[in-house]
Amino acid sequence: MNLQRRQLIEGGIFLIGFAACIPLANYMIGHVGTVCVPNGPCLIPVAPGLTAPSGVLLVGLALVLRDLVQRRLGLMWAIGAIIVGAFLSTTFTPPSLALASAAAFLSSELADLVVFTPLQKKGLVRAAFFSSIAGLVVDSVMFLWLAFGSLDFLAGQVVGKAIMVVAALPILFWIRNRDRRLGLMPA
Repeated sequence: MNLQRRQLIEGGIFLIGFAACIPLANYMIGHVGTVCVPNGPCLIPVAPGLTAPSGVLLVGLALVLRDLVQRRLGLMWAIGAIIVGAFLSTTFTPPSLALASAAAFLSSELADLVVFTPLQKKGLVRAAFFSSIAGLVVDSVMFLWLAFGSLDFLAGQVVGKAIMVVAALPILFWIRNRDRRLGLMPA
């Protein structure tokens, strides 16, 4: 398989994964957790003494996948994915959370893009890590404030999303090393 075809196929896989994370995260917030707060989110433990809305895990993964979409398909595809993702973020969520979800998603993914774009020239792993951290902080603050008028779960949100970013690091190292071996350059 030639490198261009490989790049398109992998980019498509990352794009599908990114798109799937968004409605699944919103579904989880309202339906999956160890405890569901009345008129609030379903929570999961993310660290000793810390809980977060359950969708945080998939939001953290989505930030990394968006970086990989950009790496494989290019900046315009990443921007398109963010726009479609903002629309998707309104699905599987109560109307009261739709605006908060879309605004937080759009802002966090744009923050991720702004950090990732210049850093990717210095390396995939570093760029994805720092851009995802920027995006997850923006997402956490905006979503909690807009959706619930409170930052009560901020620490848990940040930790929960960071868990997925850190869990993705070995895969990012593997992709980086394989790209070097194959001579596959960012789009």
